Amino acid sequence: MPLTMDDVDRFEASRPRLETIAYRLLGSAGEAEDAVQETFLRWQAADVDRIEVPEAWLTKVLTNLCLNQLTSARARRETYVGQWLPEPLLAGDPMLGPADTAEQRESVSYAVLTLMERLSPNERAVYVLREAFDYPHREIAEILDITEAASQQIFHRAKKHIADGKARTEIDEAAARRIVEEFLVAATSGQTEPLVRLLTEDAISIGDGGGKIPARAKAFEGAVAVAKFLRGLFKPTEAKRALVGGAPEIYIWTANGDPAIVAVVDGRVIGVMCLEITAEGIAAFRNQVNPDKLERATAHWAAADHGEPLFNAF
Repeated sequence: MPLTMDDVDRFEASRPRLETIAYRLLGSAGEAEDAVQETFLRWQAADVDRIEVPEAWLTKVLTNLCLNQLTSARARRETYVGQWLPEPLLAGDPMLGPADTAEQRESVSYAVLTLMERLSPNERAVYVLREAFDYPHREIAEILDITEAASQQIFHRAKKHIADGKARTEIDEAAARRIVEEFLVAATSGQTEPLVRLLTEDAISIGDGGGKIPARAKAFEGAVAVAKFLRGLFKPTEAKRALVGGAPEIYIWTANGDPAIVAVVDGRVIGVMCLEITAEGIAAFRNQVNPDKLERATAHWAAADHGEPLFNAF
């Protein structure tokens, strides 16, 4: 039986929520959109008049599609070239979803999305549904076909895994921006020492080039190693300009709620560096330069009022 316009409208009203759930589960905006579209096809094929609670039905279908995707993604990532990082979303992107509570903001932060890669598919689903969307364990149990007690146990286990991997207490937005500004001054100074002073002793730097842009397969670890890498990264060379198609414009921005540095060439986002800033210093740099994971950022950037760049790199 074909869908009525009311049935289509009912689905479209749920689409933003479904997309935000799928993005948190998959760490990819493109895969999230595909999962939501597949959910629509399932809705189209269903006898919707017999579905008592459409929102619950759609969430269940979407979540299980994402669980299947996560299971196959684990196998694909074993052959992924270099480090795998989530697709960053720039400030204002509607797929970031609700940000009313600290839990909602944290659940979509770039640092936590990266940490969620450590979780099993079920752990990730329970964590996202409970922490970001405040689903009661009874409903999560129905969505995942598990017991309510199992949902509670999985949630506590997932939350512990995330907490164990998190950096120290974060600092407020204004202070974080000042540190980013200091970092850019230090990174372009050509000296290592000013950078080292801004980093935590156990700082790391990870890059995802997807085999399309050069990025080290192994993370840099420790303040000195990270500082030396960053000093070289911001050193101007003709080879770098040739690789990215020009001298990148550098902006301080926000991605997934984290302080970020966005590099743009001719309106195209070529890199998003997400910084994890704590009271002790900068604990992590997560650098997304895979062009396939920056298409949405480029489209969003074109529609944003981003003002003038701080400077041109390289």
